[in-house]
Amino acid sequence: MTLTVILLILVIIAALVFEYINGFHDSANAIATVVATKVLTPRNAVIYGAVFNFIGAFSGTHVAKTISKGILTIDTTTQTVILCALLGAIIWNLITWYYGIPSSSSHALIGGLIGASTVKSGINIINVEGVMNKIVIPMITSPVLGLVIGFSFMLILVWAFHKANPDFINKHFRRLQLVSSGIMAFSHGSNDAQKTMGIITLALFSFGAIETHDVPFWVIFVCALMMGLGTMAGGWKIIRTMGSKVIKLKPIHGFAAETSAAGVILTASHFGIPISTTHIISTSIMGVGSTLRLSAVKWSLVTNIVTAWIVTIPVCMILSGLIYYFLNLFPAIGSF
Repeated sequence: MTLTVILLILVIIAALVFEYINGFHDSANAIATVVATKVLTPRNAVIYGAVFNFIGAFSGTHVAKTISKGILTIDTTTQTVILCALLGAIIWNLITWYYGIPSSSSHALIGGLIGASTVKSGINIINVEGVMNKIVIPMITSPVLGLVIGFSFMLILVWAFHKANPDFINKHFRRLQLVSSGIMAFSHGSNDAQKTMGIITLALFSFGAIETHDVPFWVIFVCALMMGLGTMAGGWKIIRTMGSKVIKLKPIHGFAAETSAAGVILTASHFGIPISTTHIISTSIMGVGSTLRLSAVKWSLVTNIVTAWIVTIPVCMILSGLIYYFLNLFPAIGSF
């Protein structure tokens, strides 16, 4: 077995490990609110979220194609670069999971790709237009949309049901939240699962195993499966942060936050934009909570979360760049 084949196998294994970690790291995106409002037990919630994550992963490949050909100059992307990008993203995901910080797996992966590629070939390898249009601008605008839409939708619900009996509201919105949490999990699968599909497709393309950037069905299936299994593992530290530490949620708040976030994510997935589902659901929760009163949101915690968002890409660039640098000390590996 040649070194190039071994590296390809290592890349695929690392990508699937990343997908699994992405599943339990970002499971809070799909199920935190439904657990916090006690609509589902934690065990039932992770199973419910895993099923819809799995189904959502089959909804398209637009985001996967953005990852595989929209960020870097393909002909200079090697197996070693891809492996280093994945390792950097995995390390950052584990660090933020350990501290219960809901950072973006998407931006960790993108930062890893940019960092390793830059160390290998210089800054010119980056597709500036693709990064700006599909990464930087959505990174700034999508959390704002989550905040504004969450706030606005919650105001509409308050206006529509302000005279209703609280018991009536809780009873019916508990049922509605089952629907909204399922849609949220589906939207998470539709966007996040595709990022790893794109990485594996990029690896297969650069190896010469496939001739186009079309994602093979087996890649879609194994990525969907690993994300579903990861979600079932449940990243409880982040779930607690998202579900109860930012704001105390009731079923109507959970429904508003999940519906708002899912709408933004599904729209982005349709247009092939790899946004951070973590950012969207976080800001949707903040927007919903702000309708109660500004002090209802724990802004000190929000500051820590936003700081993690800002540093994710540069930290992962550094991590993957350092990993590539040290691997490149072994010429037999660095040349692939």
